Amino acid sequence: VQLQACGGGLVQAGGSLRLSCAASGRTFSIPAMGWFRQAPGKARDFVATISWGGGNTDYADSVKGRFTISRDNAKNTVYLQMNSLKPEDTAVYYCAAAYNGGAVVTAMDSYDYWGQGTQVTVSS
Repeated sequence: VQLQACGGGLVQAGGSLRLSCAASGRTFSIPAMGWFRQAPGKARDFVATISWGGGNTDYADSVKGRFTISRDNAKNTVYLQMNSLKPEDTAVYYCAAAYNGGAVVTAMDSYDYWGQGTQVTVSS
């Protein structure tokens, strides 16, 4: 499976960005999808996850109410809509796929495939 993330950039605090992650390869299986982020000098942290059908989602407390994860299985693409961005949201954002039957999963080591990351920078 190959995951290609895009949509990052530089935005002012309070602004919005939408990240996309397109999957190719083993897409006939049923993955849960997730977004993680890693700020400079820090560990990679969970941001959001979505089940195969899109009916279940989970978010890190720090992004609840501001970020929305969604997916379009016909396009093999998962999205992360990020609103009300804060400087502390600055990080490299990674998408990931977990071939676990499609249930939401927050643990990083449960994910099987990772994208290359896209930089999000929020200025104050």
